[in-house]
Amino acid sequence: MLAPGILLFAVFMAAPIFYTLYLSFQRVEVSGLGLGSGARKQVFAGLDNYVAALGDPEFGASVGRVLMYGAILIPCMLGLALLFALLLDSRRSRATTFTRVSIFLPYAVPAVISSLLWGFLYLPSVSPLYYVTERLGIDMPQILSSQLIMFGIANIALWGGVGFNMIVIYTSLKAVPTDIYEAARLDGATEMQIALRIKIPIVMPSLIMTALFSIVATLQVFAEPTTLRPLTNTLSTSWTPLMKVYRDAFTRDDIYSAAASSIVIAAATLLISFVFLRVVQKRAFGQED
Repeated sequence: MLAPGILLFAVFMAAPIFYTLYLSFQRVEVSGLGLGSGARKQVFAGLDNYVAALGDPEFGASVGRVLMYGAILIPCMLGLALLFALLLDSRRSRATTFTRVSIFLPYAVPAVISSLLWGFLYLPSVSPLYYVTERLGIDMPQILSSQLIMFGIANIALWGGVGFNMIVIYTSLKAVPTDIYEAARLDGATEMQIALRIKIPIVMPSLIMTALFSIVATLQVFAEPTTLRPLTNTLSTSWTPLMKVYRDAFTRDDIYSAAASSIVIAAATLLISFVFLRVVQKRAFGQED
């Protein structure tokens, strides 16, 4: 019964990974003018591609931007998701089904579509927001400027990601027996104390899981800046590490350097995820002890 899944994984996941790893240790050697058969051949390059990738200032700058982007996005996204989940789980909440669907709905919109929607809202010449604020005499900042573009991209990911994380946390809250809350209320606990001292500690494993997913997604950000790039000149072709990989592979036709950069990104993602889980292991898996 496992054979079809194993076969699909081997063909569409494992094989491309190993082929990328193989390409990362290769380079093209050109003889003479590079014309004719045999003038260009693939040879073993050792660690040269990795050294070049790690020493590339563009790659380092893109990593720095992604780390800053994650520092802005992840706390805001998880904080809002937790807040909405707690509000929906409150006894005083009304129309929870409609509210839950409304918050989750942006997650169903593909990243390219949401980036286009927000991109036109950011563009002063066509944005209704800029039109209204201009009529009201309000000077609205240029979100596509170099100073604010990172916040604009983070806002798109925030809009699309809060709903998914909220559903995960809210589902975890609904699985908690209500007897715990009733006992706390009988002891005189307020709703705020129940949220801070009971609900948040109980859903901590879900928070850790959503944080891990958010970290991985942040390190792989690609669709939002790539879609916004034609609308502004503040986004370079190497604004994120994956954008640089795409440029090297499909614009500069340097698949070997792109393969090495891809392996570096994958290894960094794996390392960061492993370290994160090791740090929060007791919190995440304490309930299994």
